[in-house]
Amino acid sequence: MALRIAKIALQILKWFIILTFVWVIALRWINPPFTFLMAQRQVSLWFSDEQDKSIYKEWTDIEDISKYMPIAVMSSEDDNFLTHHGFDFDAINRAVKYNETHKKKIGASTISQQVAKNVFLFPSRNFIRKGFEAYFTVLIELFWSKKRIMEVYLNVVEQNDNRFGIEAASRHCFRTSAKNLNRYQCARLAAVLPNPRRFSAKYPSGYVLLRQSQIALLISYHPQYMYDAFK
Repeated sequence: MALRIAKIALQILKWFIILTFVWVIALRWINPPFTFLMAQRQVSLWFSDEQDKSIYKEWTDIEDISKYMPIAVMSSEDDNFLTHHGFDFDAINRAVKYNETHKKKIGASTISQQVAKNVFLFPSRNFIRKGFEAYFTVLIELFWSKKRIMEVYLNVVEQNDNRFGIEAASRHCFRTSAKNLNRYQCARLAAVLPNPRRFSAKYPSGYVLLRQSQIALLISYHPQYMYDAFK
């Protein structure tokens, strides 16, 4: 009986690995039409009192997004994105030490981890989800380029007002395309990313404006090779 269970478990594991490898490799070239978070937000809207029950998204190739946008989100979320392999262990150690002595907890998720979570997993907070997140992070770092990871991130990241991706957010907040965003507009969109349900790029709070100025300053210090990585 135990041997039979072990064989079944191995078969399940084998097919899980095969299917997830195929899924990740396929999305290296195929743009994901939706994420599980988008689906969750859409269902919530259907059962809400909101007048507008739509979510807004528009895929845009990274070549048609302002050159400042990848640098802005790196400055805000993951400054070591181009050099780590999915996990920033220095940032993790800093977060652990900080959380030991502070009530307000901080995270250390990289852009790669956020893509893995948003594209391949249901929204939840538990150790099982974190384990799968780590697994998919390893796979996308293995099979995707950094440029592709950033492209997917910029198209699926949640902004405010039920909008996903930089194109939908830029049209809503600044009435322009993502390609025409200037450094300060990119900085403001990046400033709301830690909590897009709370902060608004269209109606920025004092905190968002402060973060915008900090990120805009950081953008100006990034070397040319970082811009070149996304061409």
